[in-house]
Amino acid sequence: MSTFVSFDVRDVRFPTSRDLDGSDAMNPDPDYSAAYLTIRTDTEDPADAGTSLVFTIGRGNDVQSAAIRALEPHVIGRDVEEVLADLGGMQKELDGDSQLRWLGPETGVMAMAIGAVVNALWDLRARREGRPLWLTLAMLDPEEILDLVDFRYLTDALTREEAREILERGAEGREERIAAVRAHGVPAYTTTPGWLGYSDEKLRRLLREARDDGFEMVKLKVGADVEDDVRRLALARAEMGEGFPIAVDANQRWDVAEAIEWLSRLAPHDPYWIEEPTFPGDVLAHAAIRRGVAPLQVATGEQGANRIVFKQLLQAGAIDVLQLDATRVAGIGENVANLLLAAKFGVPVCPHAGGVGLCEMVQHLAFFDAVAIGGEDPRRRIEFVDHLHEHFEVPVRVERGAYRAPEEPGGGARMLEASVRDHEFPGGVVWSGEPA
Repeated sequence: MSTFVSFDVRDVRFPTSRDLDGSDAMNPDPDYSAAYLTIRTDTEDPADAGTSLVFTIGRGNDVQSAAIRALEPHVIGRDVEEVLADLGGMQKELDGDSQLRWLGPETGVMAMAIGAVVNALWDLRARREGRPLWLTLAMLDPEEILDLVDFRYLTDALTREEAREILERGAEGREERIAAVRAHGVPAYTTTPGWLGYSDEKLRRLLREARDDGFEMVKLKVGADVEDDVRRLALARAEMGEGFPIAVDANQRWDVAEAIEWLSRLAPHDPYWIEEPTFPGDVLAHAAIRRGVAPLQVATGEQGANRIVFKQLLQAGAIDVLQLDATRVAGIGENVANLLLAAKFGVPVCPHAGGVGLCEMVQHLAFFDAVAIGGEDPRRRIEFVDHLHEHFEVPVRVERGAYRAPEEPGGGARMLEASVRDHEFPGGVVWSGEPA
């Protein structure tokens, strides 16, 4: 028997605003950051710990870190084996803390904090099993997967029985799909060329590099200035050629009428999808925009707060692509619900990534989806951004435009100690100019 003994929460920030990496119409100067959690046990092995993070863009990382610490009493002193055997129950317990739930409910800083704790516990479980997280999840039987999901608020769109049918179908041929994703990976698309702060020369160079690296889809940020967007998309179209998928992403910049008019200006250059055209929780606005810009696809989800928002987006026919995020919602169980909802409505899941560690983390959800829920789907792609991977113990592998299945144990969030130390805010050498 072992016991949880401590939460180690660290404020880690990378000064990406200095080169405008990550810049978009709504977030012009992000410093990619992580509220970085390690949950430790009392075993003699110092590696017997679960690690996770919540991605932020700088200020507010301290607030997110404090929210994670507020959950410590739910975990410390508990039996490790009992908790890891019922992680669906733990997620529901954390969601059910009424005084902290009042700050949401099931949304915002507290939901993301719960996600950090739940994801760290899953990381520990996968490490103890000696498996990558995606395979730990894929090897669960349907009932075990169902027990991870809170079906409250979902049954008007997805019942436990319907979810069971999806999972039982997914269990058929599971071993063959595991072999297939190991052999071929999951296709990626790249946002690396598309940040708004980049010069035309840098945009063209990065587009050429993306094509040479085997990516079959790219994405550009839009939404600051319509004339500039038309010019940049025309430049990208000329560089990549007719028919090459070029998605665009407005990062919530527009109202409904503005979105429809703006996108009509971009339409001659054939954008592949429009991502986050308006406020992420405005289901009816997404539905109106989708009607107004058809046949252009509408994608959203990186800031979808919970399974209820995704349920409504799907019920309303508001999106063509669901873009779940590894750290926005309250953990693995919530994202399993989102994957099941997408499967029920026949909508592909193309996860959001980039940031700090999001590629490393979200790939596990996409591989799990490919094996156990959504199955083979040529529409599935995982976002890739070529930033900050060198700071992780197991950096993501993308080869010839596809994510390769991670085989190392865990959920992917564990960083190199030197990187954490140097970028810890405010005392790390990157911020203070002096060794920490």
